[in-house]
Amino acid sequence: MLQSRRTFLSHSAIAVSSGTASVLCPSCGVRADDVKSGSVMLLGFSTYGAKRLKTEATIDLIAKTGFDSVEITVWPDWDASPANIPQKRRTGLRNQISDHGLTLTSLMEHLYPEADDVKHKTSLERLKSVYELANDLCPDSPPVVQTVLGGGDWLKKQKLFVDRVGDWTALGKSYGVVTCVKPHRGGGMSKPSEAVWLIEQIGAPRWLKMVYDFSHYAFRNIPLEESIQHSLPHIGHVAVKDAVQTTFRNGGKARVEFRLPGEAGTIDFVTILKTLKAGGYSGDISCEVSGMVSGKSGYDPVAAMKTCYANVSKAFGNAGIKRS
Repeated sequence: MLQSRRTFLSHSAIAVSSGTASVLCPSCGVRADDVKSGSVMLLGFSTYGAKRLKTEATIDLIAKTGFDSVEITVWPDWDASPANIPQKRRTGLRNQISDHGLTLTSLMEHLYPEADDVKHKTSLERLKSVYELANDLCPDSPPVVQTVLGGGDWLKKQKLFVDRVGDWTALGKSYGVVTCVKPHRGGGMSKPSEAVWLIEQIGAPRWLKMVYDFSHYAFRNIPLEESIQHSLPHIGHVAVKDAVQTTFRNGGKARVEFRLPGEAGTIDFVTILKTLKAGGYSGDISCEVSGMVSGKSGYDPVAAMKTCYANVSKAFGNAGIKRS
């Protein structure tokens, strides 16, 4: 199975109904090759933390706050879903991002591998629209497209993940877009080591990367620096937020809850930044506001942006890393 998957990817994969040549541009391959090379690191914010706002308004706020980059959430029920962005609006967003001097680094999806072939085909069509959006918003250097992989047992899900994510990767390759998968606490793929295994099994390290987010590995006996060093060759995007562990009374099971990055002081972002820098990572450090935070009554996305910027920009300074 592994050899056929590698061969499949090497021949550029799934045919797409639109003319692929018309959406690819000469620099797309450079974006994929340079995900971790060089020395540029950016401080970004994800629109995942501002669902109630229009995407254009969120981008204005992100720029005003001082961030360097932006991740746009493109789930079907969100403002920036591909179906909600006709060509004129795509052009407007592209110009707005450029005018602010921001870098569009990622589109956040939320798509699970489907065992059913019909549902898998539907997923590919959905991803196709996101890859097209990535090219329309940034033709010369399309952002990565990231997603988690849903729940389940890792050992039981491995074959499904290899097959389905392999197809996603092949489709992304045909559009010149890097696909990023995120190990998620409690998910079927929950550890950085599992993401590395998946990428190596699929055999497409140029077009398939992982999202590194230590909040999902905290309190799990996963050493911070070791996890970064092991993941570095495959990191295509970095998300940051805090995690706290709560033990319930009467013998209740401990639960991990997320906080704004730097708010709880439980994660050493200075060490994360230094280790990434030493390993040659070049790309986004994106502040992510968990739904555990944004879903609370009285949540203020503007205040959250300011807190994220203050805390993580300070970590950049303490790490001695200049943003660019």
